[in-house]
Amino acid sequence: MAISPFRAAPFRLSLPHKPLSGVVFASPHSGRDYPAEFLRRTVLDAAQVRSSEDAFVDQLLESAAEQGAPLLAATAPRAWLDLNRGADELDPALIEGLRVQHLNPRVSAGLGVIPRVVAAGRQIYSGKISRAEAEARIESVWRPYHAELARLLEAARTRFGQAILIDVHSMPHEALEQMGPDRPEIVLGDRYGASAGGAVMAAIEAAFTAEGLRVSRNAPFAGAYITQTYGRPSHNRHAVQVEIDRALYMDERRVRRSADFDAFAEAMRRIVGRICHIARAEGALAAE
Repeated sequence: MAISPFRAAPFRLSLPHKPLSGVVFASPHSGRDYPAEFLRRTVLDAAQVRSSEDAFVDQLLESAAEQGAPLLAATAPRAWLDLNRGADELDPALIEGLRVQHLNPRVSAGLGVIPRVVAAGRQIYSGKISRAEAEARIESVWRPYHAELARLLEAARTRFGQAILIDVHSMPHEALEQMGPDRPEIVLGDRYGASAGGAVMAAIEAAFTAEGLRVSRNAPFAGAYITQTYGRPSHNRHAVQVEIDRALYMDERRVRRSADFDAFAEAMRRIVGRICHIARAEGALAAE
């Protein structure tokens, strides 16, 4: 099969006119630039292939730059390459020429750096892709995205004394339904305290609860590759994964904005502003 590097820019970066905060916002799964070749190859229909996309999350965060913080948003879709996985999380059930060895549960489930399935375990392809193609995807999107993310965090830490990564995702409403009437609308993941200091986590939680949102920590999502890699509280670098219930702002089945989108986007504008204040030079929270 043909080798398919990503031909568009691998991310969109919105920078503030003047940096005012050590916070960096990121949206690794809201990319929607689907390569034509990929769409021809997949066995899924248009709605199914977008089911694992964090649709519109980048739009919910678009006020970040005007409030003094950068926003890094992926352009490549998650079904094509998952930026919240390590570059070595390769799936031998999908990629030709790999030796079967001990795999972590994510890869075994088909959710490696090159996903084999989307939501509900639906297969993306009818066969395998080549190792060369997998590596081309990683080189053209994964490496530049993570290089830029690391650069932004180091620049924030140098300028403000600490960096706080807010890695924002969305979660299917059905993933929460079994949790009962008090189920969370926002899930914050800090890998049980390993990726962010307690004071930072408390301040981020308060930014959401001030809008009347129900928040839980680390259940059912505690964070994956990005929080594990970039969260180093002892080095004044914190990383928190934010999961937002899609029912708050979108029609999941049609992958469209709902009637509630504008109101929730305005609430997110206020939340982004509160989070930016956490790491301003005059009020930065120390690592714990």
